Amino acid sequence: MKLEGLIIPEGYKSKTSLIQTEVYIKEIKDFFERELAKNLNLVRVSAPLFVDSASGLNDNLNGVERPVNFDVLASGEDVEIVHSLAKWKRMSLHRYNFEVNNGLYADMNAIRRDEELDNLHSIYVDQWDWELIINKEDRNINKLKEIVNKIYDVFKKTEEFVNSKINIEKVLPESIYFVTAQELEDMYPDFTEKEREDAICKKHGAVFIMGIGGNLKSGKKHDGRAPDYDDWNLNGDILFWSDVLDRAMELSSMGIRVDEDALKRQLKEANCEERSSLPFHKSLLNGELPYTVGGGIGQSRICMFFLKKAHIGEVQASVWDEKNKRICEEHDIILL
Repeated sequence: MKLEGLIIPEGYKSKTSLIQTEVYIKEIKDFFERELAKNLNLVRVSAPLFVDSASGLNDNLNGVERPVNFDVLASGEDVEIVHSLAKWKRMSLHRYNFEVNNGLYADMNAIRRDEELDNLHSIYVDQWDWELIINKEDRNINKLKEIVNKIYDVFKKTEEFVNSKINIEKVLPESIYFVTAQELEDMYPDFTEKEREDAICKKHGAVFIMGIGGNLKSGKKHDGRAPDYDDWNLNGDILFWSDVLDRAMELSSMGIRVDEDALKRQLKEANCEERSSLPFHKSLLNGELPYTVGGGIGQSRICMFFLKKAHIGEVQASVWDEKNKRICEEHDIILL
């Protein structure tokens, strides 16, 4: 059932108490983090909560979301709360002198003030932001799929771990299904982008949709992407089918990052070529930064998926509007 944009599963009741939920959140996050670092050969590093507004390091997401910003009394500089660490990680790999096939990850917290609040969206974002150095010749679909399969293996192991702790049914298929955004449009030309995601996820259970950011044959985008981190031809989203919400749930956005040519092309396509004068973009265009693949994996969404929760507010403490608080309270969905 849908109420004012919120999904209310019929007869929903949480499978764990509040304190049990808090305990399992910690255990799931610890397990997933260890396995991710092992599978991708990553080292944990400290991450900034805010960056210099003039650096060009913040993730611009779809280009319309407003970052939370403030001035620093001591320096007079303007800084922004991060949306994600997509570009910061690549600079850090260079600064820390990482080698090929080695990478880093950070426990990232962010504020996205313009999110529309619902079952899956909060203004508070917690995710593992990771980045791995690759060779230039590895900037291809096969390498992208290889990395996705390694991440999916972590999801499978986490499902086994949760099943050993709580008697919750395992639902993930043996392998993840790969499809491009254009193939998806060709399959379901009369569907909206979200309806396509629902259709393909319901059919396959776990899906990686590739090629997000550029225009499709229809002239529309499958979804928006900033032009200066992912290569729109070599990126994608990991989505699982949620039996609780009866819809697709995105758990990760990732991709092989832009090289010099892709950055120029995408900045032009997005009508923001002025960014090429920012410090991060100048370093990239001058060939100073390594070639990388990276992404973000939603911590709260992982916990929500594996604990069979109906609302992301059941697994994270955030601020909610009156609509979310009222409807959740009326239907026994207890927000932290």
